[in-house]
Amino acid sequence: MAKIYYQSDCSLSLLDGKTVAIIGYGSQGHAHALNLKESGVSVVVGLYEGSASWREAEGAGLRVRTAFEAAKEADIIMVLVPDEIQPEVYEESVRPNLTDGKMLMFAHGFNIHFRQIVPPAGVDVTMIAPKGPGHTVRSEYLAGKGVPCLVAVHQDASGKAKEKALAYAAGIGGSRAGVLQTTYREETETDLFGEQAVLCGGVTALMRAGYETLVEAGYEPESAYFECIHEMKLIVDMIYQGGFSRMRYSISNTAEYGDYEMGRRVIGPAVRDEMRKVLSEIQDGTFARNWITENKVGRPHFLASRRIHAEHGLEKVGRELRRMYSWSEGE
Repeated sequence: MAKIYYQSDCSLSLLDGKTVAIIGYGSQGHAHALNLKESGVSVVVGLYEGSASWREAEGAGLRVRTAFEAAKEADIIMVLVPDEIQPEVYEESVRPNLTDGKMLMFAHGFNIHFRQIVPPAGVDVTMIAPKGPGHTVRSEYLAGKGVPCLVAVHQDASGKAKEKALAYAAGIGGSRAGVLQTTYREETETDLFGEQAVLCGGVTALMRAGYETLVEAGYEPESAYFECIHEMKLIVDMIYQGGFSRMRYSISNTAEYGDYEMGRRVIGPAVRDEMRKVLSEIQDGTFARNWITENKVGRPHFLASRRIHAEHGLEKVGRELRRMYSWSEGE
């Protein structure tokens, strides 16, 4: 069993007298910065000159400097810009200011694990990875709760790297829910696999295939959308609340019978074999190399894929149907 740390295992006092630089002010960045500040930690946000987020962060009561200045001032540097721009930001703003004794942090292990960033030997390198989007990290903190986190240590120059990382987790509210110990390799490879094979690639491909199967068979696109896409949230919410058993308790006996009998036909041996290939390509670095190369040449395939998927018929049907929802805020 993996080790899980809670409030009693974390000493926020380890951050007393230290300044934390949050590099980036997006989904995770704004939540980490505000939660830490409200936990009594000295925080500075690091952004590029002219960033649209500069005024927003200052409006929230945070100190804002350039990423270079923030990294120079800070004792702990959390890098929360997108994976694909982290190496550039690191080289330009962080690495020149990584003096011995500082701690470099990430919320995802991609660039450390695949050696796009190689920190100097005299600094701690750790990870606190919330298992939820930034707005949830923030809203749960404000509610007196927290989002579970992962903690990992890549480099322990001080001998106290894990303890300081756990203090950071306490500062953003993660230790209220639990902080699970992992490694950079495990977090990176399982996170990439989960996104590609299940949470994003797998789920969206499954919903799209179901929609297309019904439409091709002559059923109305609106009915296909409701059945294969809209209702997914209802099922996932029940699983989130109480696992598969809660979901199966809540659905009809007919649906439960279909779950047992047909699910294994749709996700059969061929799909399992493909999942193993996906995992293998993550483990041997094939996916990382492809993504890094894609960014170096201007992301033509990525941007074309984004456009093609955005133009799929189910997107148009979905926009029309969501306008009907009483809870819809529009798009």
